[in-house]
Amino acid sequence: MKLLALVFVVAVTAQAVTGSVWRYRRSTRNEYKMCVPEDLLDLCKQMVAEETKSTAKIVCIPARDRVDCIDKIKDREADFLTVDPEDMSIASKVPEQDFAVFEEIRTKEEPDAEFRYEAVAVIHKDLDINGIQGLKGLNSCHTGVGRNVGYKIPLTKLKQMGIIGNLAEPDLSPRENELKAFSTLFSKACIVGKWSPDPKINLKLKKTYSNLCELCEHPDICDYPDNFSGYDGALRCLAHNGGQVAWTKVIYVRKFFGLPVGISPAKATNENPENYAYLCPDGSKVPVTGPPCRWAARPWQGYMTNADVVKTVAELRKKIENLNTVGAQHHAPWLEKLLELNDKTAPRENKIISPGDYLDKANYTDVVERDYGPPFKTIRFCVVSKDEEEKCRALSKAAFARNIRPRFDCVVEKNVYACLKTIRDNGADIITLDGGLVDLAQREYNLKPIVAEQYGALGGSYYAVAAVKKGSSYQSLADLKGAKSCPPESGVPRINAPLYQLLKKNLIEKTNCPYPKALSEYFSGGNCLPGSKDTRFGLSKDVTDKLCSLCGGNVDKSDTSTKCNFDSTEAYSGYTGAFRCLVEGGGDVAFVKHVPGNTDGNNKDPWAVNLKSSDYELLCPDGGRAKVEDYAKCNLAHAPPHMVVTGNLKTESEIDEIRNALVSISKQYIERPDYFKLFGSFKGKKDLLFKDSATGLVSISGESEIQKEYSQILALVNACRA
Repeated sequence: MKLLALVFVVAVTAQAVTGSVWRYRRSTRNEYKMCVPEDLLDLCKQMVAEETKSTAKIVCIPARDRVDCIDKIKDREADFLTVDPEDMSIASKVPEQDFAVFEEIRTKEEPDAEFRYEAVAVIHKDLDINGIQGLKGLNSCHTGVGRNVGYKIPLTKLKQMGIIGNLAEPDLSPRENELKAFSTLFSKACIVGKWSPDPKINLKLKKTYSNLCELCEHPDICDYPDNFSGYDGALRCLAHNGGQVAWTKVIYVRKFFGLPVGISPAKATNENPENYAYLCPDGSKVPVTGPPCRWAARPWQGYMTNADVVKTVAELRKKIENLNTVGAQHHAPWLEKLLELNDKTAPRENKIISPGDYLDKANYTDVVERDYGPPFKTIRFCVVSKDEEEKCRALSKAAFARNIRPRFDCVVEKNVYACLKTIRDNGADIITLDGGLVDLAQREYNLKPIVAEQYGALGGSYYAVAAVKKGSSYQSLADLKGAKSCPPESGVPRINAPLYQLLKKNLIEKTNCPYPKALSEYFSGGNCLPGSKDTRFGLSKDVTDKLCSLCGGNVDKSDTSTKCNFDSTEAYSGYTGAFRCLVEGGGDVAFVKHVPGNTDGNNKDPWAVNLKSSDYELLCPDGGRAKVEDYAKCNLAHAPPHMVVTGNLKTESEIDEIRNALVSISKQYIERPDYFKLFGSFKGKKDLLFKDSATGLVSISGESEIQKEYSQILALVNACRA
């Protein structure tokens, strides 16, 4: 009865706060819909097949990632998911939400600890310090750059206290602002790690703020592994390497000094706890042998639901506990991947609480949300459709919660060319372009590439190919005269490879200008060349009609108003769209990338789900056909990767911070696509912000050999422009 009463109070309070009207869409009592990132769906199916003592049933609801899951739980399409504090932060900001954290994931070593860990500052007991202002000029020991306890928490709290000064110098990146603040506050320090994902910037920063490496074991490297880094390393730095204050976790303090931890008894060490004290946020000291005074705490991971499910949450709690028991017995891979449980952790019932209140309880909200300013910096992605804007907004909130600074923002323009102008005029900062458009952006808009997409084993390049159906009779490019073509998109820039080969083999006269018109004549059977209607190409209506004749608009919604648009609202736009045009749009040949991402189950969309790569072949420029996997030998061009461009007038610092943020989101979401799926389809739409086939982002400077080779293609193609 107490639990039910508590649930009722929580529910009424939450409804009063949010003003929302709760919807009851539970399919049956005793059934709970677990939202899981789609990449983990097979593991979820394995999990729900396990028999447990609980009769409750788990149903797997696939989603793109945790951000998508949060929306599904709000909309009652799912009931619960596994969350980190960062996910709780995202959830707490969803309008009219009624989320509730109902179970924690605690360690078996500290089953009764209120938080996952507590951040503390440790000093020598006899240190002459009067208040927090006394930190200035000390030798400081940290866990590592960008980490919670040894970096973000002291930075956030000391800024609030006024101990650290300006963290928003406009000429410095967010990371350099932080490093400069620490370098100014402390005389010496040890803050190891990659200060920037770009090696050159990393080296430059470490030279500029070298005092932040002086207490490290290897000051010249200032990176992992280092004996004076990490939670216990910071304490070794304090005890044995000249440190005067160490930022670390309570549990490591107790282990370092041989004190009992949770259910573990004391173990003697060579360190004397009587010589040390906690430095409290109010400037006082307390012994490390007693209760700590924490600066902040990190909440436990846990499970989050909505107000509907709270009414029967006891059944769900029991099911999770049973699954933990069964999974541990079988060493099941789904246990850790789905429920974030392992042999050192266990689910633990907690008082039902909203995610925002849960973060506030730990004094952790400002740590997740730290954003120093004004001025508040942003990286403005230029987008050209509603779909792209939605993905951009989702990326923005996900990346901000996961410590990516500056935050991303989104600027909507009508097309790519408008974006290029806006970036040139400093109304936006970045857009991703293919090689042809990069060339255009450099020549006509004074933009420059700073980051490139990567494509698996091939790295930073791809092959442009001509794909045909296996049963077709075409054996050469010459055979295609009069055929129906499906290029990716754009009147000139993205037809470089096929146009180059047609010109090279004199199948199109070099004087037959403009080339889009020449293409419409060569492929007289019909085309879908999205973007051809753009007035910048100066094409007559009869030419654009021919170039757009195979386009379908939004075919999934039978909406032809978007026919031949230069964005995702045209179903046959982009590389995936061009292949779809070949499959269902009546095309005879599709000019696409080498990556077979739309066959053999790699594309789950209804139109592609049953396609087999063996039903398609490549048309080689010198005649003959080849299997789709032989793209390295049978291709139209070896093209440079798609690249992110920005304004050429930006300062080096501004470009560095954009580059760093992009490389950082790539690294984070490659490792954990369940947090946010950066590459791949978004709500069924392809190639938004980045190409679906991308597997990473890398920093670039200068021109690669592939770019130089491709420039020869561009020179020929651009010799006769509309």
